[in-house]
Amino acid sequence: MFAIIETGGKQYQVTEGRYVDIELLDNEAESKVVFNNIVMLVNGKKSKIGQPYVKNASVEGVVVKHDKDKKVIVYKQRAKKGYRRKQGHRQNFTRVMINKIRTTAQKSKTETAETASEE
Repeated sequence: MFAIIETGGKQYQVTEGRYVDIELLDNEAESKVVFNNIVMLVNGKKSKIGQPYVKNASVEGVVVKHDKDKKVIVYKQRAKKGYRRKQGHRQNFTRVMINKIRTTAQKSKTETAETASEE
C-alpha cells in the first residue's frame, strides 16, 4: 500500500516504514507530523483517487532531521564574448519517516464518548 501526498507545492509517493525528503517544514526534529492532502491511495483493487483529495485519509510520520541537499552548480557562458557566471545552491529539506497511512480519519475520543452515551 502506498499513497501520494501533496505538500510544499509538490507531490510525493510515500510507503509505510520508508522515509521521504520533502520541502522544509517548521516542525522540530523527532516531532509528529500529519499530512491530510492525500491525492491518491493505492491498495490493490481498493485504490482511491481524490477529487482533488481523498476524504477521511491521512498520513502520519515523524520528522527525522532537517538538512541541505547536494550542491547544484549553475553555470552560464556566452561563446566568444568572455561572459562566464558560476553559482552554487544547496536546497534545504526535511526528512520524514512515514509511520502510518490511514484510510479513514480517526474519530476523536470525545466524539466516541458522546455517541456511546447517547445509545
